[in-house]
Amino acid sequence: MATFTSSLPDDLLEKLSAAAKNLSVPKNKLIEQALSLYLDHLKRAEYIKSFQKASQDQDLLSMAEEGMASYLNLNYALEFVARD
Repeated sequence: MATFTSSLPDDLLEKLSAAAKNLSVPKNKLIEQALSLYLDHLKRAEYIKSFQKASQDQDLLSMAEEGMASYLNLNYALEFVARD
């Protein structure tokens, strides 16, 4: 594991110390967990943003609708064959 050194504003360091004490975890572990959650949050936000952007792309929506129609037709055909 690599070592990382950083500076924090005094008020943030006080909040970190209090939270670490309340949770009975070392400050470095609390920072590690918080950073991991924050980076996951950023990743999810980017994922949501990409879907929002895709929802405005008419060409992509048309392709999705055509693909869904093909899927439904195939599914219907498979159901029909399964009944026989």
